[in-house]
Amino acid sequence: MKTWVIGLMALGGLAAEAHAACTRPQLQAAVDSYLAAQRAGDRAKMAFADAVTLRENMSPIAADQGLWNTPLAIAFSRSILDVDRCKTFSEVIVTQGHPYVIGTRLTVSDGKIAGIDSLVTQKGDWLFNAHNYLKYSRSEDWRPLPPAERVPMQRLIDAGNEYLDQFSDKLVQAPWGIPCARLEGGAYTNRKKDPHATCKVGIPRGVLYIVNRDYVVDEKLGVVNIFCRFGNSQTGMPDSHTFRLVKGKFRYVHTLSVSFAKNAPQVPNY
Repeated sequence: MKTWVIGLMALGGLAAEAHAACTRPQLQAAVDSYLAAQRAGDRAKMAFADAVTLRENMSPIAADQGLWNTPLAIAFSRSILDVDRCKTFSEVIVTQGHPYVIGTRLTVSDGKIAGIDSLVTQKGDWLFNAHNYLKYSRSEDWRPLPPAERVPMQRLIDAGNEYLDQFSDKLVQAPWGIPCARLEGGAYTNRKKDPHATCKVGIPRGVLYIVNRDYVVDEKLGVVNIFCRFGNSQTGMPDSHTFRLVKGKFRYVHTLSVSFAKNAPQVPNY
């Protein structure tokens, strides 16, 4: 009998943590089953562990209430695989019907899905524009890096933290790279494909602590994804920051941020 665990959470992580390293094929199979379930709106297409922890926008959710029960025409997706944590992270872009950009984490145990943790962004969320997100995501190069251009897992985590730490301490240094592009909701910083572009486009004034940070790391792709909250650890804005580093420097930054009031600034198609 399946147990849907909707209330047990450690800070920033799923309660059903895997305890052993996974293989990339295992993790990719889990991602493939999730995407198939999302396309069909049929969670039965996923192979679940005996106990499953479910969250959406950082709140517990019942199995029959999650967005995975709604069939969606996925226009594009990209996933990273963390063999040490037995976790995955997928960006899922939907432009037909009701547009969404979804950031979903899976926790895998013995080849089965032990947890789903989704951030679902849509109209009214921060700078939302699924059409722009699709256009610019497709144009970027996220292929596996040659070994000489990779950096260790901890360096990827440190780089992501340095970026987020600047919101509370403007003196923190981050590994800015050139070229670099930032895709924030649907706003893109390098539409002209400038080879000298930087992601160092300014940090908001004031002190804002970014808390509850939790990591998924793919050294082969040079990517770290950080789930976090802006401000309050319980009520702050749920957020996903994904960083791709090449030779230890930022090349791409993607962000998804959920506005509970659905009244955040929007951006037009461009």
